[in-house]
Amino acid sequence: MSNSSDGRNPNPNESERPPILKKSRTISVDEASLIPHHRSSAAAVRRVTTSPLPLPSFSPSPSFSVGIPAGDSPDGSTRDWYYPSFLGPQTSRNRTTVRPASRPPPVKPDRPVTAAGDVLGRSVLVERKRSEEVSDKSLRLITSSSSSAHPPSAAPTEERKLNRFIGNSLLFYLVSKFCGKLNNRTAALYTVIAMLLTPFLLYKYLDRISQIKTSLKKTSGSEEEVPLKKRVAYRVDVFFSVYPYAKLLALLFATILLIGFGGLALYAVSDGSLSEALWLSWTFVADSGNHADRVGVGPRIVSVLISSGGMLVFAMMLGLVSDAISEKVDSLRKGKSEVIEMNHILILGWSDKLGSLLKQLSIANKSLGGGVVVVLAERDKEEMEMDIAKLEFNFMGTSVICRSGSPLILADLKKVSVSKARAIIVLAADENADQSDARALRVVLSLAGVKEGLRGHVVVEMSDLDNEPLVKLVGGELIETVVAHDVIGRLMIQCALQPGLAQIWEDILGFENAEFYIKRWPELDGKCFQDVVISFPEAVPCGVKVAAMGGKIVINPDDDYVLKEGDEVLVIAEDDDTYAPGPLPEVDRSFLPNVVNPPKYPEKILFCGWRRDIDDMINVLESFLAPGSELWMFNEVPEKEREEKLIDGGLDLSGLTNIKLVHKEGNAVIRRHLENLPLETFDSILILADESVEDSIVHSDSRSLATLLLIRDIQSKRLPCKEAKINPTRHIGFSHSSWIREMQQASDKSIIISEILDSRTRNLVSVSRISDYVLSNELVSMALAMVAEDKQINRVLEELFAEEGNEMCIRPAEYYLYDQEELCFYDIMVRGRQRQEIVIGYRLASSERAVINPSKKTDTRKWSLDDVFVVICHGE
Repeated sequence: MSNSSDGRNPNPNESERPPILKKSRTISVDEASLIPHHRSSAAAVRRVTTSPLPLPSFSPSPSFSVGIPAGDSPDGSTRDWYYPSFLGPQTSRNRTTVRPASRPPPVKPDRPVTAAGDVLGRSVLVERKRSEEVSDKSLRLITSSSSSAHPPSAAPTEERKLNRFIGNSLLFYLVSKFCGKLNNRTAALYTVIAMLLTPFLLYKYLDRISQIKTSLKKTSGSEEEVPLKKRVAYRVDVFFSVYPYAKLLALLFATILLIGFGGLALYAVSDGSLSEALWLSWTFVADSGNHADRVGVGPRIVSVLISSGGMLVFAMMLGLVSDAISEKVDSLRKGKSEVIEMNHILILGWSDKLGSLLKQLSIANKSLGGGVVVVLAERDKEEMEMDIAKLEFNFMGTSVICRSGSPLILADLKKVSVSKARAIIVLAADENADQSDARALRVVLSLAGVKEGLRGHVVVEMSDLDNEPLVKLVGGELIETVVAHDVIGRLMIQCALQPGLAQIWEDILGFENAEFYIKRWPELDGKCFQDVVISFPEAVPCGVKVAAMGGKIVINPDDDYVLKEGDEVLVIAEDDDTYAPGPLPEVDRSFLPNVVNPPKYPEKILFCGWRRDIDDMINVLESFLAPGSELWMFNEVPEKEREEKLIDGGLDLSGLTNIKLVHKEGNAVIRRHLENLPLETFDSILILADESVEDSIVHSDSRSLATLLLIRDIQSKRLPCKEAKINPTRHIGFSHSSWIREMQQASDKSIIISEILDSRTRNLVSVSRISDYVLSNELVSMALAMVAEDKQINRVLEELFAEEGNEMCIRPAEYYLYDQEELCFYDIMVRGRQRQEIVIGYRLASSERAVINPSKKTDTRKWSLDDVFVVICHGE
């Protein structure tokens, strides 16, 4: 009745009829938890109020009640929901109130509840309760923060913490909800997409992350911080630079990522298992053609992408392998690899003497079947090998190994096995003498710093005699020095006084013919040296290494010296394994011809050029020449400077008693300057390698050759009218020697000795026969090679080149025999011992070269007075 009074239709249509509402009752939380899920027959919209809600209080009671203020619904009723307007007018229902109850008995559901439904219902209620607790806590924090007495500066911090907490909670909730609705394949696909997009996002927003971090720190100061992208790039660069296998590890990591992500993508778009998808991903990476049998759009797209990545990985791997091989080949080509050798000869440095030095060492190792020579120089390995190949010389089984490096660096010395070498040769550099010797001194210091020690001795080529004591002081007993300038200077003096001596020195110093050897022969103990001289059919004994004198080598000892235990014999032989003592032969011990040594006559000698050791050459001449001799010095050095240099070199000008110095200033390559000299009056002319061009061997040889041609041309025009004035007393001891006369035929008066440093220039001059003889650096190379093979030979060479002691000379045949007398070489050796000389060879008048250590010493032959003999004798 009341409804009619309200104006409502008592018999409404079906569309106007209010819905039949179910009765509501109060339930507890425990009963509500048994409901598996909520099902409603009509759509409903939950009413949400926008007005501030009072902060609800949660009690630890397991039941709760919810109250909503009245009047919030559209019709002003107190219900917590309302129907949408498109469903028509609806009557309101009474509000359902949940009151706390004392654990009523469980309500049996209308239909059976499964275990899964029970669990799902409980999880939904727990999540809803957790979200309500979070909202309640958030509201409580907001309310408390607005009414707290903290300073204003603390409010933003609390707000940031609150916002971060709410954001993390919502993100966790959304992710958990989102992941709960995804299956494994969809999750795999999303994972692959996210991981592929992550690097691009990081690369784009990496600097922004650094900026945000900097702004949060609020650092004070104007220091500009390096962007994060640059720091990451720097770390990657350092990683690839420091670790040699970084590229390989990066490629391996990229391959694993490609196989992993590719397998996940295949698993997402195909029906197979994850393990099968990973295996297919590997096959696509390893072989790009395996994806041809894929079926479906998704699997085909994924397989094409994996195959493309596999091709890229393969290309990168091929590039890394190619780079590694190229680096290794380049390292081998540049000589950076280590030399694994023992008992080899090590040459430190590079000079124009290297070619002849390698040649002599190869000949020395021929009897051993070849050896190993290692060259360490500050040059490119390919350039060194090309220069050695240009020598066009057969190394006879000897291997030449080149390495690029500095002898001053211990790491480079270890690279060539310096501690295992049986001999080390330090070559002088092609530069200023002082600089070259200073560099040699630093190399010796580097060798002394090798921790493993040195197995062999060190042969150092010095440029200046004055620097020799310092190098020996630093190196100690292992150092043997060969002064190049000193050797060449002394040889030039000896050859100027005795023409033809240079060729003999070449034969003795070189390993091609006969050379010095020292060896012990116990069967010779107790024999006197007079018998030892004729005890070797294939060698010529020259001295004894006396054990009682600490191993001192005595050249040309007395005949009555008896060999004792431990003594060794110094001989000249073809090789160290080609000679041995034999029975004593029968010899003719007749007396010598009564020939008196001719007296010395004054000589006139010309020096063209200026050498650093010219003061030593003057001292040698002082000891060799007769009183009244003259030494003309023609060069571009002013006269006052000459005297200062000579005095600084240690020359006592006032102590010169046999020679007189005559100074002339001029250029030796200018004809008018040479024409002012009496060239036709000189007995010997020495063309020296001038100090001003000693840094360039080619320039020095060109200058010497030009001077030689000019002097010969001037002499050829002057000497015909001077023939009557030739002094016949010069070299009276050589009056019957056609060899000496041939050496003087070029000018009928003067002997010219040219100092040629390059062997190629020497060959040119020798073929043209415009100089009596030529000396070159090849003699120095021979001496270096001989000392490298046996350092004891250096004592022999030092004495033979010294001003005092024994020396090598050329004697005429009239000193030992009569004309056409038939004698064997042993007979001549015995006669030579009567003059306290050791005859080591001869040169026949009909031959062009001398024979050292003749093989058939017992064969008799007729000798001519035009023949000459080569002997080792005491200096006069």
